[in-house]
Amino acid sequence: MPRVRYGPRTPDELDGARAARARIPDIWSTGVIAVWETDPDALAQVLPPPLKPAARPLVRATISSVDLPGGHLLGAGSVAVRAVHDGLEGDYPLVMPMTTERALIGGREVFGEPKKLGDVVVRRDGDHVSAGLTRHGISFVLVSGEVTGELPPPPDHENLDFYFKFLPAPDGDGLDSDAALVHCVRRGRTRSLHRVEGTVVLNESPFDPVADLPVRELVEITLGERTSVQEGRIVERVPAESLLPYVHQRYDDPMQALDA
Repeated sequence: MPRVRYGPRTPDELDGARAARARIPDIWSTGVIAVWETDPDALAQVLPPPLKPAARPLVRATISSVDLPGGHLLGAGSVAVRAVHDGLEGDYPLVMPMTTERALIGGREVFGEPKKLGDVVVRRDGDHVSAGLTRHGISFVLVSGEVTGELPPPPDHENLDFYFKFLPAPDGDGLDSDAALVHCVRRGRTRSLHRVEGTVVLNESPFDPVADLPVRELVEITLGERTSVQEGRIVERVPAESLLPYVHQRYDDPMQALDA
């Protein structure tokens, strides 16, 4: 009888999959990072409890092209705000557009990352750089400028991200359980870094309303080549009722376009 591919995997196959994950090579990305100060009251409104605003109201947009093994490219983006939990400062991503389903599913199901399918573009033509995040035909973040000089790559570093891992209830009423607050530590290396003088444009989108976090002061724009690995852990359970007012951050709700 031929093997049924939806049947169970053998112990050797499961062990092989775990071993393959441990041998993943460095995956390098070329990306633009723009950081700006926004309205502190607006930033505070997007943070679900128990997250609190950081002392400086920073927003970070990351727009990258990732070189995957086998010569494939992945577009990966993120718009995150600076937050604090339990005395630790990190980023709370509001939206993370990805160009492939595999990248989307892994991040959402394992870490609780707010990933959504979208278009992510990074281009360099001589010294001119342009990058953008687009969903539903709307380019809601656009970064452009000129490379003005090379910067020394920073030492190896660690960044902390905050995610909420949850699922809607199957009967359509709230969540199926309390949410998990995940601390995700990202350990990264940078092999090249350039300063960019440019602008950040936030366009109105009912599905990705990043324009509600306006650019009050542009802190920096950089273009770099980076690689990183990440490790997450659940640090706290968050009552479902306290997270429900923020669930629309994760899912495209057509009625959101009608919000006053």
